Amino acid sequence: MNPFEVPAMPLEKTLMNWGEIRPVSYSKKEVDPYTRCRVILMNGTEFEQVWFTHQFSRNSPDQDERRLLALIRRSEQEQQKLLALLKPSDETMLEHTIGYEQLAVDLTAHLACRVPDASVKRALDFALLEDFDHLYRYADYLELEGGCHAEDLVGRYTEIMPGRPTVAHYRHPFDSVKRPIDAPIADPFTRLTVGIITAAEQQTMNYYMNVAATYPSDYGRELYQEIGMVEEQHVTHYGALLDPKLTWLENLVMHQYTEAYLYHSCMETETCAPLKCIWERLFLQEVSHLAAASELLKKKEGKDPLAVVGGDGSFPAPLKLESNVAYVREVLEKSVQMTACREEYACVNDLDDGADFFRYQAITTPDLCDLHSHTVIEEHIRRYGKDYRFETAPNPIEPLRCRTEDNTCVGRVKGAFCACEL
Repeated sequence: MNPFEVPAMPLEKTLMNWGEIRPVSYSKKEVDPYTRCRVILMNGTEFEQVWFTHQFSRNSPDQDERRLLALIRRSEQEQQKLLALLKPSDETMLEHTIGYEQLAVDLTAHLACRVPDASVKRALDFALLEDFDHLYRYADYLELEGGCHAEDLVGRYTEIMPGRPTVAHYRHPFDSVKRPIDAPIADPFTRLTVGIITAAEQQTMNYYMNVAATYPSDYGRELYQEIGMVEEQHVTHYGALLDPKLTWLENLVMHQYTEAYLYHSCMETETCAPLKCIWERLFLQEVSHLAAASELLKKKEGKDPLAVVGGDGSFPAPLKLESNVAYVREVLEKSVQMTACREEYACVNDLDDGADFFRYQAITTPDLCDLHSHTVIEEHIRRYGKDYRFETAPNPIEPLRCRTEDNTCVGRVKGAFCACEL
């Protein structure tokens, strides 16, 4: 599929009426978990595009250009509003959160398995273990709050057990700033990957940032607050991979191409017929947005949009959300004791005692009793006698196998585990 070869409709034809942007929501009890994940992914992709064009417009002196951006943005806003209403009103905040973290795990694993750029793969593998641990902690809280089992929400596609413990995720801000890719020489899928994962993590950060204060209990508010801080780190971590040398117009083309690719992927992999029709309609709208952005790039900068996306513009194989149990276990076994260290990664065992990681931990986490990502597991153990998990086999990390005590040393304390191989 090459979106540059698909006929584009006039931009005003992409605008929808109120009836068209008020879809029938999916059924939380019947829908495949990855349909829920696709809705979250595309909502985040649209959010990224809307805010990118707002920033572009605020930095452009050209009124014609700003008007075109406003028209594209209005269409994107309608798409985002449509996607937001696909979530049913009876899906609770915690249930929806399980979808966010399942998406983070299986999207990251899928991209890491496919991306050819070694540094991008390392960045994905590193953060994968942290979203994996977030899923475990929210799942325990879900059972504490209402007796629900997260394994039913994830369709048993994704395991639920400790990863690199959340307490070990708090690092100095300098350690989240990674080296950017060089887009002109990066392969097309690498270019897509950094944009996709940045938008997805940004959506999670924004969601937690907004819902934290609205959660009906102080315990939940503080749990979302803690994990939301990690998501902010992840947005910095992934956003740093984007090529800062691209112009505003080149970025606009890349954003539209990424959206078109993702809608095409959703269309190709969706199992829910009504959703498949929505993905197809939105894909065709994105083809028109991409065509308009491409023409603007040619007109204003005299550049070929194919040079921005790479190759002849044909999409790589569709992105597919699927179970990645074996891959996650492999990454967990090899790199649970790793931390970030400026542009690189390092085993906690090898850090100097005065390293930024330990200094920042001392500032933010002087008392583990203040961390609800930790105490939520302790409370679950107190009430039920053990933590909540869904495992296909014992955790590959021996110190994380105990179900009657939450481990807060792995990934944070020297010697807590020996394997370090990211």
